[in-house]
Amino acid sequence: MDALDLIDRKIVAELMRDATLPVSQIADKVGLSQTPCWKRIQRLQDQGVLTARVALADPGKLGFGLTVFVGIEAPDHTADWRDAFAKATQSMPQIMEVYRMAGEMDYLLRIAVPDMAEFDTLYKRLTDAVPIKNVTSHFAMERMKFTTAYPVDTLRR
Repeated sequence: MDALDLIDRKIVAELMRDATLPVSQIADKVGLSQTPCWKRIQRLQDQGVLTARVALADPGKLGFGLTVFVGIEAPDHTADWRDAFAKATQSMPQIMEVYRMAGEMDYLLRIAVPDMAEFDTLYKRLTDAVPIKNVTSHFAMERMKFTTAYPVDTLRR
């Protein structure tokens, strides 16, 4: 994949801020006419830079008022365990993100549930699905900052 030039980064930044903008408005904001802008958006999609266009929702207003960050320590590091863990986490939509980590924990999960009872149910499902050496849960009290937009238009290159 080619490196993104400044115009590509500006297009991506505009789409991350508001994916509902018409191509004409994006083109105006980045200094292009509509057709070249549309072609760049298509190329960015084809290259996998733009992976999806989604609507963001307030988790609390949807009934998912509890966010839990869960650290997992694996009992072993075999391919079989990793595959079973990946399959288990993929089957639980309340597990919003899974990261394989370096350091003290092997995996970090971000979980969204309505309340503690639902977290307990999910916890039991996960620990029944795959052996786990250690689980450490951290409960978010307040979301102070949240964004899905990477600051691509502020990069110095």
